[in-house]
Amino acid sequence: MSKLWGGRFTKQTNHLVEEYTASINFDKALAEEDIQGSLAHVTMLGKCGILPEEDVETIKEGLITVLHKIRAGEVEFSVSDEDIHMNIEKNLIETIGPVGGKLHTGRSRNDQVATDMHLYLRERVVGFVGMLHALQEALIGQAKDNLDTIVPGYTHLQRAQPILFAHHLMAYVSMFQRDAERLMDSYKRINVLPLGAGALAGTTFPIDRHFVAEQLGFDGVYENSLDAVSDRDFIVEFLAAASLIMTHLSRLSEELVLWSSTEFGFVELDDAFCTGSSIMPQKKNPDVPELVRGKTGRVYGNLIGLLTVLKSLPLAYNKDMQEDKEGMFDTVATLEGALQLFAPMIATMKVNKDRMRQAVNQDFSNATDIADFLVGEGLPFRQAHEVIGKTVLYCIQNGKYLLDLTIEEFRQFSELFDERIYDVLQPEAVVNARNVYGGTASGQVAEAIGRSEKVLEITEQWIKNRG
Repeated sequence: MSKLWGGRFTKQTNHLVEEYTASINFDKALAEEDIQGSLAHVTMLGKCGILPEEDVETIKEGLITVLHKIRAGEVEFSVSDEDIHMNIEKNLIETIGPVGGKLHTGRSRNDQVATDMHLYLRERVVGFVGMLHALQEALIGQAKDNLDTIVPGYTHLQRAQPILFAHHLMAYVSMFQRDAERLMDSYKRINVLPLGAGALAGTTFPIDRHFVAEQLGFDGVYENSLDAVSDRDFIVEFLAAASLIMTHLSRLSEELVLWSSTEFGFVELDDAFCTGSSIMPQKKNPDVPELVRGKTGRVYGNLIGLLTVLKSLPLAYNKDMQEDKEGMFDTVATLEGALQLFAPMIATMKVNKDRMRQAVNQDFSNATDIADFLVGEGLPFRQAHEVIGKTVLYCIQNGKYLLDLTIEEFRQFSELFDERIYDVLQPEAVVNARNVYGGTASGQVAEAIGRSEKVLEITEQWIKNRG
């Protein structure tokens, strides 16, 4: 039989079955990790006296040769060999002869594929923390440039209270910091070695799992062989973290789409991150944030898909678990594409400070401060709320804004008003009145930027330690 496992069978596999069950079309992405794991495994087989050193050296040289061929595009992967593990082993045997068949001593494809995915995600998680770091730096850079830029703050997409644009941007810095911390925490569960668990029960060979873990840079090994080959929690956790990152990117994307519209005119995205219309020459479309917003759904789908695969599986490995990879690869590619674009797009974004100020001057977002003024004069808040509601209604009916009213007009609604109200209503006063930790006052935002920069230094060190 041509199959490496074919001794048990009397018939060739139906070609439709081969095509349906093969995973090589997507798990070939694990080629580097598979050879990396195999090199550590065969080194351990030699150390433990399970294979003679001459065989170990021959296999290692063969694996490196196969790796170079794969990198050069000289290996043609075959569906008949099912997956990346069998394709590499088949190529190894063709390269060095029957001794290549000794590589699989003391392991199964079940613990082998799990090891490959741990290696694969470990590297990608570090990379994504770095990409989030770059995005946070871009946001902080814009925040520093806009510490005096006031913009309407919104609730229900209705103007609520004036805030610093820097404060708005720093909210996303905080979101992406939580995202980075989730990834960094997940690294602890990714960086555990399943190899040595065999098919499900371990192996009869006197292997040294901790030596392999040390060779591959893992912090430890799985405590239970059944768990080692059937655990996909680490992938689910990554997909969940990726879904939250995409959620935050999508929220920021929505705001960029709105802010760059003619109706808002708050920002302009650089030409390098926009496209035009095939029929309307005046158009400049924010395609990058729109597409990120749209691609968020596919990442959610990959998470739900894997959870659904896992929900009814008995221990240990089942063929269903082959469905763990395509969604993971797709999420990695989707998230990588979004994060690579977002940092430079934010860094090159132009902020229309005058348009933002005009928007603040032509709304009633400073109304809450009038209520606070009246409360300070002894009026209960609920009564102050009603007074301001009537004042705003009067302004709307008369085509005015609060700063347009005379003191006499103010005093129609409460005798507690005096000339101080005009200072209270100035946008800068409204913003800086929120001088509490985490608030929008300029001093508080400047301190928040300083704290975030210190956190980013810690993150940068974490990346370097695992780079």
